[in-house]
Amino acid sequence: MPTPERRPAGPARVPVHGTATPPRVEIIPPRRRRAWPIRAAAAVSALGVAAVLAGLYSPVPAPPPAAATVTLSVPPSSTIPGTPPVLPWPAQGQAVVEVAGIGRLGSSGVPKPAPIASVAKVMTAYVVLADHPLTPGSDGPTLTVSPAEAAAYPAQLAANQSLVKVTAGEVLTERQALTALLLPSADNIAQILARWDAGGAPAFVARMNATAARFGMTDTRYTDPSGLDHGTVSTAADQVKLAERAMTVPALAQLVALPRATLPVACLVTNYNTLIGQDGIVGIKTGSTLAAGGCLVFAARFTVGGREVLVLGAVLGQAGPLPKLLPAVFGATQRLVQAATAAVGPQVLVHAGEVVGTVGRRRLVTTRDLTVLGWPGLAVPVTAQVRQDGTGSLDAGGGSVPVAAVG
Repeated sequence: MPTPERRPAGPARVPVHGTATPPRVEIIPPRRRRAWPIRAAAAVSALGVAAVLAGLYSPVPAPPPAAATVTLSVPPSSTIPGTPPVLPWPAQGQAVVEVAGIGRLGSSGVPKPAPIASVAKVMTAYVVLADHPLTPGSDGPTLTVSPAEAAAYPAQLAANQSLVKVTAGEVLTERQALTALLLPSADNIAQILARWDAGGAPAFVARMNATAARFGMTDTRYTDPSGLDHGTVSTAADQVKLAERAMTVPALAQLVALPRATLPVACLVTNYNTLIGQDGIVGIKTGSTLAAGGCLVFAARFTVGGREVLVLGAVLGQAGPLPKLLPAVFGATQRLVQAATAAVGPQVLVHAGEVVGTVGRRRLVTTRDLTVLGWPGLAVPVTAQVRQDGTGSLDAGGGSVPVAAVG
């Protein structure tokens, strides 16, 4: 009877604190033999007897050696050694700073829902672009300003709203409308976009809240598309969740990085975020009212260790006289960005030659330093792929180093 075939075992993914799972052995059933012609039966019988007799005197093959057990001693999460950085947090309000794909650098203040003013327009833009995506180089569909929307402009101006001038019958492309929403922070354009996208503000606000729920923004509630209403509230942590999503939308990321633009009726408009272009800052949205204080959700890009890093953060509730709200939040933000970019760098998590486990009776060691991007005190998930011959890799924070069995 033929011996079942064994297929070679491939690499086994090994949890860092566990034991390697034995390689799966697939037994292949013997093939069904065809009936031989009767005239060959005698010959087969004779050959079979000879084979049996020969087998009685053949040596029995030794069983294969037992597979070596792989055991890892490194924990599933390793902390970068050293003193964690302390950022210059604002003395009031709340703030959060994260590095996308790496971790949170820290937070300050009480994370309770608070008015966010025009920071709400990030969600407005996100929802519009989700419903009407802009392809690279495209201006998108057009929308027309209605007579009622144009007629509302004088009253909105008297109420000291943030606006761009519009006229009845004015035609804006989607890109132009989003530019007016995000750079000069036009409250009237937020209402016009809500009508264009969803038929009116109530339906549009429902979409904003549904999106927030989907993103896990549990402390956020939108009551209007512009953020002018004090009932629109959120936290710094929730706004960073949204910022991370928003910056993955190419059209939105491109718009918030513009320092200025030109519109059909309003002509030249400038970005309220005067930090654009400084310290790697590329967005994303300001907000300021006496109820909300000075607010800014920000993004900054820089390169370290040959890798592009995106710092995301939010500073909310910087109180003061109305003319000083944005300068106050700009100063707080700039200090945080400078400290955050200085804190992130290459860090050795595991040194070359460090024992990270065993393979049978042999030690499993790294062949070179495992370096990750981060900062002292950051916990980095660690995984390993190790074969039973002791070869494989140790992986963490986007880095990978070979391991080998010695001794």
